[in-house]
Amino acid sequence: SMFHSPPSPLNDSLEGEIQAFLIDEDQLHTYDDLTKVNPVTPSTVLKCLQARYSVKVFYTHAGCTLVALNPFQPIPDLYTLDVMKEYHGAPQPQEFKPHIFIVAEEAYRNVQGQLEPVNQSLVVSGESGAGKTWTSRCLMKYYATVAASSSVVKSQDTVERIERRVLDSNPIMEAFGNACTLRNNNSSRFGKYIQLQLDRCQLLVGASVQTYLLEKSRVACQLANERNFHIFYQMMKMATDEQRKEWKMPPGQCFVWLPNSEKTVEEDCFHETVEAMVHLGINTERQRQIFRILAGILQLGNVNFYSSTDESQPYFSQRAAELLCVPAEELQMCLRVRMLKAGKQSVLKPCSQAECSMRRDCLAKVIYAQLFDWLVTFINNSICADKSTWCNFIGVLDVYGFECFQINNLEQLCINYANEKLQQHFVSHYLRAQQEEYVSEGLEWSFVKYQDNQSCLDLLEGSPVSVFSLLNEESRLNRVSDAKTLRVRLEKELCDNANISWDKFSKEPHFTVAHYAGKVHYQIQGMVEKNKDPVPPELSSLLQKSDNPLLHQIFTDKETENPTTKGLSKVTVVSKFKNSLESLMKILHTTTPHYTRCIKPNPDCKPLTFKKEEVIMQLEACGIVETIHISAAVLTCPAVVSQLDLLEDQRKKILSQCAFTIQCCWLKHRRRRHHARHQSATLIQAGKLLMPGPVFLFLWQALLKSLAEAELDDAEDLAEEDLPVLNPVIRERGSVQLSSIQKPVTVRGWPMGLALASAPSITMSLTATGFQKMVSVMASLHLPSQRGAYTVKPNQFSQELASIRAQPKGSVKLHYQRSPLLYADRQPDMKSDVTGFNAILLEKTL
Repeated sequence: SMFHSPPSPLNDSLEGEIQAFLIDEDQLHTYDDLTKVNPVTPSTVLKCLQARYSVKVFYTHAGCTLVALNPFQPIPDLYTLDVMKEYHGAPQPQEFKPHIFIVAEEAYRNVQGQLEPVNQSLVVSGESGAGKTWTSRCLMKYYATVAASSSVVKSQDTVERIERRVLDSNPIMEAFGNACTLRNNNSSRFGKYIQLQLDRCQLLVGASVQTYLLEKSRVACQLANERNFHIFYQMMKMATDEQRKEWKMPPGQCFVWLPNSEKTVEEDCFHETVEAMVHLGINTERQRQIFRILAGILQLGNVNFYSSTDESQPYFSQRAAELLCVPAEELQMCLRVRMLKAGKQSVLKPCSQAECSMRRDCLAKVIYAQLFDWLVTFINNSICADKSTWCNFIGVLDVYGFECFQINNLEQLCINYANEKLQQHFVSHYLRAQQEEYVSEGLEWSFVKYQDNQSCLDLLEGSPVSVFSLLNEESRLNRVSDAKTLRVRLEKELCDNANISWDKFSKEPHFTVAHYAGKVHYQIQGMVEKNKDPVPPELSSLLQKSDNPLLHQIFTDKETENPTTKGLSKVTVVSKFKNSLESLMKILHTTTPHYTRCIKPNPDCKPLTFKKEEVIMQLEACGIVETIHISAAVLTCPAVVSQLDLLEDQRKKILSQCAFTIQCCWLKHRRRRHHARHQSATLIQAGKLLMPGPVFLFLWQALLKSLAEAELDDAEDLAEEDLPVLNPVIRERGSVQLSSIQKPVTVRGWPMGLALASAPSITMSLTATGFQKMVSVMASLHLPSQRGAYTVKPNQFSQELASIRAQPKGSVKLHYQRSPLLYADRQPDMKSDVTGFNAILLEKTL
């Protein structure tokens, strides 16, 4: 085995031997669903995923979820048009190998197949670098392919244009919203929810994009070994000489805000971005305006603030002013001097060097963020269908993964808060879904303990006091914020919540949050200022005067939409993000969700490299093991039961091997038994009202015996035979009262056979009242027709192994098709207790 578990005192014990015997590691890569791994533990799940990854299998079901491992290399054969058609055309796609296309197709058929179609959501989650963006691309490509029509009234060109535009929204949003980080060469620095709009014929007629919290601070500040947004590098590396001249970007020019420009990634493809812009309808002149604005931002990054005699200062600010089409003197004035209001008077005050730098950064960030918003709006106007033409949607949610860096600020706090909300939605949805399924099966159940993250959400967003409320309060006060003061306030107000803690010996004021995926330290310094996100009014006024039509339009529209507000009504970053996230959660709650968990197999993004420590942390963080438990309905019961489950699995294998032999012998007696059964049924129907009790009981026993024996036969064999027509009274389901330590349980099943449910080591007394029930019990158990009570003991430790999946609570449906009745004690000694029951209860009738 490639996996070595830590030494355990149990390894030499019987338990260790049993597990080694039951887990056939040579076969682990064949388990396409993690619910088949037995027992389900982090170690066994990890082994299975590693075994599959080693043979280049990257998708595995985890019950209600799909687990996707990132191969970190192109696997072209996995996503071809032929593969899409194969999954789309399959009668039962679930029978195929696990694939993202199964999830896509299931959602597509859900919209199609219901009387009142329900909108669907595909939630793609995982940490940075796990493959979420790629997965979202695959999903969109799938729908653009399978939801297209080749025979519509419109011209084929129109249809292709709609699908082409939907797909072309991706490269633009990735160029402007993604960047190289320490974790990932193509990290989404914003969240997006794309609604693919379908008409009544399930054809793709349009789409709309909702974006969340662009990390605009990256424009003016990049961590060591990280890069700015892709678009800047695309321009610098692939521009023509003519474009370089226009952008005032001569060869060899270095930009402070473009670190690590020597690093080349797949996403540095300027041609693809421009082509997507053309397809979406961004004309050449508008493209020129966009790229001049971006070039102007880069020039701003080279502006430094020293003494007024410094000559290098005007050089870059002059270039920036020309590219942004604003007066150079006004630009310098806005960056160096701030305007203070004193009553009705305005006072000009020179800024310190640090303040000048902050104003420069603020100008760059606000321009880039507004340009990004304009692009998203343009994309929506280009691809969104009229409401009258579509009736349902499939939403694809691609949000930033859980993040924990050495220094974490407001961005990471918001990102991790979003992941907390999605984790809660995932758990609550599947708990509810499973509960409904079990109730429909007539089974009351209780889960293994799962992680509830409500207390963490209360800490972050709760009422009346939370991290967000205190942060907003501090941000709305008209004063310079002090990190130590805020830390003391947080500690005082939130000391009762176990999810927050403080390191009192740390030099930098911070707080630590225990998230569902692990602890993260958040730096308080600068957090309040980021939350305020102030834009000096003189900067906005300057940009409104720009001769660049796009820049002028963006900031004129911004002023119209968001008139300046004062005091408590000021919208903070946190409150805006919280509101947008709440509206997203409302949409998700009205849809049927499908979850794909992306896993990053190694921290260095190396092809086909599986680091166990990295993967196990992610499995624990996103609760995969709990998910499998939920899906497999692993219920709380003593540890011995899990061992019995292991043995039962092995026993099933052996029984299935024996089935062929049994069936061969069975065919000999088939005609003889058919004749006897037919005769018995005729006698019952003819004589049941005339015959005395014992004769009737004897005949009934004969019928039930033949039915019980038939349970080992194939259902197809039964279907072929001419079964007797039973009287409705006889056909009515018998009901037997099972009393355990707590309360009686109604067991329903006809014919009863010997499949009864119990909990381990609990004695049940079996009683039956009423003629119908009494006869049913006695006939099934081969007991004489005399009155009396019979004690039933499930003997899983001595005479017969009972497979117990759950302690029955309330009404229970029994699985009695093909149960191995012939192995049970069907004719017990009349004087002793009834023992040797093979108590088999499955979740569903198979």
